[in-house]
Amino acid sequence: MGDARWGESRAGDSWSERGAGTALMTGIALLALILVAVAGVFVLAASAASKAATAADLAALAAADSARGLAPGQPCEIAGTVAAQHGARVEQCLVEDPATGTVLIRVTVDGPGLLPRAAGAARAGAPP
Repeated sequence: MGDARWGESRAGDSWSERGAGTALMTGIALLALILVAVAGVFVLAASAASKAATAADLAALAAADSARGLAPGQPCEIAGTVAAQHGARVEQCLVEDPATGTVLIRVTVDGPGLLPRAAGAARAGAPP
């Protein structure tokens, strides 16, 4: 009669730890979900930064061709068109050296969701 029944616990008895494994596994599962969410945010940020860098590179190359007379049009207008085709906006367009056609382009891309804008910059011109 002095024995504990199933489901009852006594001080110092192993029954007092029932459910501890469930609580531990729930905590580990929540931690894993948080880590996956944080990793997903980093992947989205890296993707936006890559998109901005690519848009800046291509816009700078197109603007440099125009500045050197290899393509028709104004360098900054062409840079804006190329950047827009890649989902970016030109923030700065500077023809650094009209003689060699060196152009500096800075673009931004809207980050997905609540992430801030990603920025990219590129310089292009005649080979040395």
